[in-house]
Amino acid sequence: MKDLLELRDEIDEIDSAIVDLFEKRMAISEAVAEFKISTGKKVFDKDRERSKLEKLTALAHNDFNRHGVEELFQQIMSMSRKKQYQLLAQNGVMGRLPFISVDALDTKNVRVVYQGVEGAYSHAAMRRFFGEDVNCFHVDRWRDAMEAIAEGAADYAVLPIENSSAGIVADNFDLLVDFENYIVGEQVIRCEHVLMGMPGTKPEEISTVYSHQQALSQCEQFLNEHRDWKQIPYDNTAMAARKVSEDQDKSQAAIGSAFAAQLFGLEILADHIYYNEANSTRFIIVTNQRIFRKDAGKISICFELPHRSGSLYNMLSHFIYNNLNMNRIESRPITGRNWEYRFFVDFDGNLNDSSVKNALRGIREEAINMKILGNY
Repeated sequence: MKDLLELRDEIDEIDSAIVDLFEKRMAISEAVAEFKISTGKKVFDKDRERSKLEKLTALAHNDFNRHGVEELFQQIMSMSRKKQYQLLAQNGVMGRLPFISVDALDTKNVRVVYQGVEGAYSHAAMRRFFGEDVNCFHVDRWRDAMEAIAEGAADYAVLPIENSSAGIVADNFDLLVDFENYIVGEQVIRCEHVLMGMPGTKPEEISTVYSHQQALSQCEQFLNEHRDWKQIPYDNTAMAARKVSEDQDKSQAAIGSAFAAQLFGLEILADHIYYNEANSTRFIIVTNQRIFRKDAGKISICFELPHRSGSLYNMLSHFIYNNLNMNRIESRPITGRNWEYRFFVDFDGNLNDSSVKNALRGIREEAINMKILGNY
C-alpha cells in the first residue's frame, strides 16, 4: 500500500496536469470569442452545453463521478463564457444599455406622488428628498402611485421598499416588474415613534392609544408601562394622529412620527418610546424615465432562472468574476408558475462601469429574462 506522501505526490502531479489543460482550454475559448465577435454569434449556446455535458458525464464510471463531472464542467463552461464576455467588452461588442446618464435629477419643477396620507413616513421621506415646497399629492395604494407616474400624472413616486425590522415590502418588488418604471434614488427615514396628544394632555388623562399595529408592537415595552390604556390599531400612524387632532379629545393619544405631530398640531407627550433604535424604512424614488445619475453607486436588477440545480450559483458568479459587491438578494414567487421564483439583487456599481456591463451581459444571456430596475 502506498503511503500518504506518495498519494499526495500523485495528486499534485495530476493537479498540475489539470491546470495545464485548463489553461489550454481557456486559450481556445479566446479563439472561440474572436470567432463570435466576427460573426455576431451569441456566447451562450444552451443546447450545445447540454449536449456536451451529456457526453462528458457518460464517460464517468459511477453515479458519484458522473455528478462530479457534471458539476466540474458546468463551472469550466461558466468560466469560459465569462472570459468570452470579457473579450467582447474589450472589443466594444457589448451593446448599449437603454439608460441615459444625467448630472442630477430635477427635484424642483416636478410633481411627486406618495402612498398614504399627510404625516405618514412616506410623506416625510418625500419632503426630505424633494424639499418642503414640493408639488405633491397622495394616493391610497402603491399601485396607484406606480400608475400615476406611468401615465404622466406625476414625475416621481415615493414608495417604501424595506424596513430594517419588518423586512421587505413584497408588493412593491412585484410592482417594479409589472410597470416600466425605474428607481432613480432612495431615502432612508428612521422610524422614531413618539406619543402625541392634544396640547396640555397629562398621561393620567389618556385612556386610548391609536396607531398602526406594527408601531404598537415596536413600542410594546413603553405601552406595557401603561396597561390601562386601550390600544386600537389604525390603518397607519398618520391617520391615527389626524384622528386625535380632529377629535380634540385629551383621553386619546396616537403613536407616530414627530413630523406627524407637528403637521397636525399635536404635542409630543413622550419621545423615544420604541425599543429598536435602528428601526428605519428605506424608500425608493421611482420615475418612468430610464435615467440614472452619473455618480450613482447602487444597481437593482431582477431575473428569472431555469428551474435546475446550480442555476442561481452560476448566475451569482457573474458578480464574483467581475469583482462586484452584492448587497442583498430577495426571491419572490412567480404568479402562475408554481415553485418558480424571481430574484431581486442589489449590488454596488454604475451602469457606465465596464465590469457592470460585463456582468449584466452575462446575466441577460443566461437568465430566462432580466430587468434593470434602476441605478441610483
